[in-house]
Amino acid sequence: MSASKNSFDTLNTLTIGDNKYAYYAINGGELADNASVARLPVTSKILLENLLRHEDGLSAGREDIQALIDSAGKGSNQEISYHPARVLMQDFTGVPGVVDLAAMRDALVKQGVDAQKINPLSRVDLVIDHSLSIDKYATSTAFDENVSIEMERNLERYQFLKWGQSAFQNFSVVPPGTGICHQVNLEYLAKVVWQEKDDAESMIYPDTLVGTDSHTTMINGLGVLGWGVGGIEAEAAMLGQPISMLIPDVVGVELSGKLREGITATDLVLRVVELLREHGVVGKFVEFHGAGLDDLPLADRATIANMAPEYGATCGFFPVDQQTLDYLQLSGRQKHEIDLVEAYCKAQGMRRDANSKTADYAASLSLELDSVEPNLAGPKRPQDRVPVKQLKPAITEFIKARNENISVDTGFPLAQSDGEEMHHGDVVIAAITSCTNTSNPAVMIAAGLVAKKALAKGLQCKPWVKSSLAPGSKVVTEYLKKADLQTSLDALGFNLVGYGCTTCIGNSGPLLPHIEKTILDNDMVVCSVLSGNRNFEGRIHPLVQANWLASPPLVVAYALAGTTRIDLSSDPLGDDKAGNPVYLKDLWPSNAEIAELVQTLDNEMFKKEYGAVFDGDERWRAIDGGSGATYEFSADSTYIQLPPFFEDKYQQKPSDIIGAPMLAMLGDSVTTDHISPAGAIPKDSPAADYLREHGVSESDFNSYGSRRGNHEVMMRGTFGNIRIRNEMTPDLEGGYTRLSGESEARFIYDAAMEYQSKNIFTVVVAGKEYGTGSSRDWAAKGTLLLGVKAVIVESFERIHRSNLVGMGVLPLQFMSGESRKTFDLTGDERFDIFGLDSELSPKQVFDAQIHYPSGETRQIKLESRLDTAMDIEYYRAGGVLSYVLNRIVAGDA
Repeated sequence: MSASKNSFDTLNTLTIGDNKYAYYAINGGELADNASVARLPVTSKILLENLLRHEDGLSAGREDIQALIDSAGKGSNQEISYHPARVLMQDFTGVPGVVDLAAMRDALVKQGVDAQKINPLSRVDLVIDHSLSIDKYATSTAFDENVSIEMERNLERYQFLKWGQSAFQNFSVVPPGTGICHQVNLEYLAKVVWQEKDDAESMIYPDTLVGTDSHTTMINGLGVLGWGVGGIEAEAAMLGQPISMLIPDVVGVELSGKLREGITATDLVLRVVELLREHGVVGKFVEFHGAGLDDLPLADRATIANMAPEYGATCGFFPVDQQTLDYLQLSGRQKHEIDLVEAYCKAQGMRRDANSKTADYAASLSLELDSVEPNLAGPKRPQDRVPVKQLKPAITEFIKARNENISVDTGFPLAQSDGEEMHHGDVVIAAITSCTNTSNPAVMIAAGLVAKKALAKGLQCKPWVKSSLAPGSKVVTEYLKKADLQTSLDALGFNLVGYGCTTCIGNSGPLLPHIEKTILDNDMVVCSVLSGNRNFEGRIHPLVQANWLASPPLVVAYALAGTTRIDLSSDPLGDDKAGNPVYLKDLWPSNAEIAELVQTLDNEMFKKEYGAVFDGDERWRAIDGGSGATYEFSADSTYIQLPPFFEDKYQQKPSDIIGAPMLAMLGDSVTTDHISPAGAIPKDSPAADYLREHGVSESDFNSYGSRRGNHEVMMRGTFGNIRIRNEMTPDLEGGYTRLSGESEARFIYDAAMEYQSKNIFTVVVAGKEYGTGSSRDWAAKGTLLLGVKAVIVESFERIHRSNLVGMGVLPLQFMSGESRKTFDLTGDERFDIFGLDSELSPKQVFDAQIHYPSGETRQIKLESRLDTAMDIEYYRAGGVLSYVLNRIVAGDA
């Protein structure tokens, strides 16, 4: 248990029953009756406690604590440190994290240092949830078949994780087939109040975390402060390094009233995403308050908190209140844990009730819940809300924008069918998936009721629709079976395909060959409808151009309709057995029907499914991961390879960048999905060529995510998204570029290797909101391995900027009002950036110059996005992992 300087004299004790606990009282000692503390948002109070507990005069000093106290919910340039209690990983981002730890152990051994000095110092839970692909569906055997395929495809990765589970201390693995990490976190892992015990006493403090997935924010619905970070930041936290951050703005959102009859939590969250995107909350904390929380279930709060990345916030937080305590009881937490949460939060002024006073916020917004209407979001951004009644004109406009000559009413005969025709705007994927909604019993039960009523009317899903059900945990299956709704979902093709993150991350699996042929032969614009949180271009399926986020019951409805060119508020879904039209209103369950079935949930379901959560099935238990302090990397493995980050060429001190050509010049809102390899591996890509050269057949390519432990695959897929557009090759869509001064297009990877063969480093230039989306560490790792020294943009999204720093890549911004267009860049220019080998300071402005093909040279200024002193330390060391490794070798850690 770390010792604090405790200069504010806030160490106190709290007695609960027969137990006495030590804690740092934010309203104790010098802070007793401090009005500024009392008015802080709850999220700021949690950060304050974190600083008080870790005050050491170095990473956390008295001046940092005072600055937070004085912040009144407003952000500042004051750097503070955040020590999360634990780290949550999913396997796509977690595997490369564990690979890096294994590489650090190798590097230590080479320098004569004990490998065991590399161990997680914070609790780490890795949940295997991203490896499941929907190869089999709409059959009772889909679950078993998909799991068998998953185990076979990912055996090397799972062997590696089994080794890590035994080799590293304070590290646990939740086996595949259990659930999505965020739902497992919500239903089981999270404690709300954490206990740290030693021989002397028990210290209690808020449960806090960071996760290697941006939707870690889901746990904010339970009153636990946490957010997504890049894998690099998470690895640093695992190794005891604080996360440096600036005091954030806290935006308060007051909720009032109640949702109207028939309105779902999904409808609400899509409205919240739109509201907060319009206001602008990137890099800010959002905290919900108001009387509207009194009747807002925990599951609905988790739905809203989950999509904080979609509205751009660092977190979307709901304070602990009676709804929180009720959920802890429902989900099987022990009584003494619940009593501890209630007593601690009350003592710290972190418990919300009807008498809670409004805190000080940097900005305040409000939303009346009864104003929410049925919504979808799409076709390619989650913040683009479309009311259900306006979907038909929206998709028609989208289709016409793709090709104004398209006749949207033209039918195309469906290959291998008897007279069936497909049309533009048809739904080819209907997926009930993703942590966002499958954690919410109300919307899942609503989906089951819609299915049940549809069957009673004689309706079926259209034959071109690939339907699937991938719950976030086994508890969902329990209550759907208990409510006798799973059989109805099965009858419509929404059979269980597995427990994990599927369609939402691109693991939608293949369409039937004859459906793919119909789409390709006729250049069709087809759609997916999914209950997920992400719908970026190229993410769901390569052949699906329009992706719509919707509630689970709407997913079922659109699967029945088979098209998005329909107004479900007025158009029929089909005809009943007697030939009469059936409308959505005929199938939609009442709130009372849903509530009656929600009441059948009990904590025995949770206790049963989480009783042996770390054991796995017999297939998992049979995997031999080996033993030993270091991992025996195999040169033949195409899944796990020793990364080169600790080689000499990546350990050099920063120096001026001279004559760097552009590897790519990109536009606005380039996402980490565009940068980082994700989804299926295209058969005509550099990554595919590498796999073929290593004897892997196309059927076994698997996904990029499953091969994140192999840098050779990942660097070949960086900037390789099929929908990315490089302005240097304006006539091509996909991961193409050209060498400076040349006209021939080539893969970005091939161009990068050509530059590296000549010892030439490059830069990437882009527009606004660069790095939007999930916390993908390979978006930064791949950038580094391609030889990119700096990324120059108009603005960054928070997580990716931090990841670039964590890998030793310099993030730079054009000065306000300037951009690639200001300087008439074409891609043939070269950059010089000066002052990188001097004493650096946060956000300093560098002198730079652009060399044009004409011979002209233009002097410019570029602002450093090394935002904090810790950023500078990491950058100068070549990244955070090298920083930690150097300290261990030097005996400083």
